[in-house]
Amino acid sequence: MTDLPSFWYCRFNVKLTWYDVKKKSTIKDIAKLAGVSATTVSMALNHHPKISRKTRDRIVVIAEELHYYPNYVARSLVSRQSKTLGLVITSIMNPFYPELAKGIEDKAMELGYNVILCSTTYDHRLQKHFIDLLRSKGVDGIVFSSVEINDPDIKPLLDDNFPFVLVNRRIRSHELDKMIDYVVLDNFSGGYMAMQHLNKLGHRRVAIIAGSFAISTAMERTEGAKRAMIDGGLTIEPELIVECHFSKEKAYDATRNLLERESPPTAIFAQNDYMALGVREAVFDAGLSIPEDIALVGFDNIAASALRGIELTTISQKKYEMGTMAIEILCKRIKENAAPVSQIILQPEIVIRKSCGYHQKFP
Repeated sequence: MTDLPSFWYCRFNVKLTWYDVKKKSTIKDIAKLAGVSATTVSMALNHHPKISRKTRDRIVVIAEELHYYPNYVARSLVSRQSKTLGLVITSIMNPFYPELAKGIEDKAMELGYNVILCSTTYDHRLQKHFIDLLRSKGVDGIVFSSVEINDPDIKPLLDDNFPFVLVNRRIRSHELDKMIDYVVLDNFSGGYMAMQHLNKLGHRRVAIIAGSFAISTAMERTEGAKRAMIDGGLTIEPELIVECHFSKEKAYDATRNLLERESPPTAIFAQNDYMALGVREAVFDAGLSIPEDIALVGFDNIAASALRGIELTTISQKKYEMGTMAIEILCKRIKENAAPVSQIILQPEIVIRKSCGYHQKFP
């Protein structure tokens, strides 16, 4: 093999032959080149705290140059864990989910897990497909942000003692709810807060651009908003509550229809910021202004809502933190299936910007 071409990695002065790179490498190959034991290599590649940063960096570089890929299938047969989690969401197009997924991914990596993302694109039938797919891949647990209030896919997972956690969603079953780990927002309070704010600004006809009433977030936000209307002495007009399934496009169409009514609303509460962006476009396309003609409040406080020119008043929830909490709960469940059920309900906050007209009314 001496006549084969070779190259050097200058940082660590490790000489590798073309033959070394092309063959299927093992931990023993890395250990030999690094001058350490195979156990040290394994610990370094798994980010064990006992391995120094310098040693770990040297081993990682050698592993990359050798094109070494861990045999996760073999590892899972020994440990009975794949160190992989599933994440099922409804739509990657909604800016809420990347912020949530970032918290999930960061915490998962910190705890030594990889994450497989699956998006149902609001087709609930795909959820069952992804559950079967993820379980066939041997994932250790699943994070769901896609379940419906009467979700048929949840009880089989409980019956199988399969680890999972719900985030930003709940089911409406007293019997099952108490058995399920979840991290959610107090959406009732959030809906109440949004409507109460608009009521205090003097709006008597407020439309609600709702999500999907098959989903707990939309149902609870609507219930909260209705309660605020009753407490504020307003009449609930069913025709001003439009189910838009968290779709920006449907929110646009619904808003155009609302503005064409004989008595259009003076304010709109959109149950997520993504739909609020659709509302905003519809208001402008109708030749109206925000907040002069239509006050607007959203929900989620996505990053885009704070941009100059948008400046959306919204109900904020800690999306990143919600994701990290969900992973912590799930990993605890994986390690100890009989652990007590963890149910975390976070409190919302209102972020007042220009879209509601507050600063014009109270300069």
